[in-house]
Amino acid sequence: MTEPAYRHSETAAGRWAQLTLAEQLANVGSEVGRMARWRSRNASLATGAFERALELLDLTLADPRWRERLREIARARELLCDAAAGGRDYGTSLEALDRYFLAFAVAARAQRGRGEDEVRSRGARGGPIGV
Repeated sequence: MTEPAYRHSETAAGRWAQLTLAEQLANVGSEVGRMARWRSRNASLATGAFERALELLDLTLADPRWRERLREIARARELLCDAAAGGRDYGTSLEALDRYFLAFAVAARAQRGRGEDEVRSRGARGGPIGV
């Protein structure tokens, strides 16, 4: 079986596995936001954002670290497909999904901020600054 051709080839090559779940889902949310913004103005750009969001969700589903979260991630993928189809099955809107994924962007930002603060407070060698 051949490997799929990823739009995010650098991401699929291993960079994705370095991101936290919040960071991964925040990236998905960026594509969902693009999809919502372009939907009424340029169908081609909206379709591209949809395909990229699906690809990123598939990469997240394939990440073994999130085995315990597969149901939630797969449901998010299912709801994205529903929203793209006009919300026929579940009444999902792109705006609602955009709000859902925004929470992950906020969490990823907070995680990143804590990590930088920890590095600054401990210094480059892991000990107190100046030691």
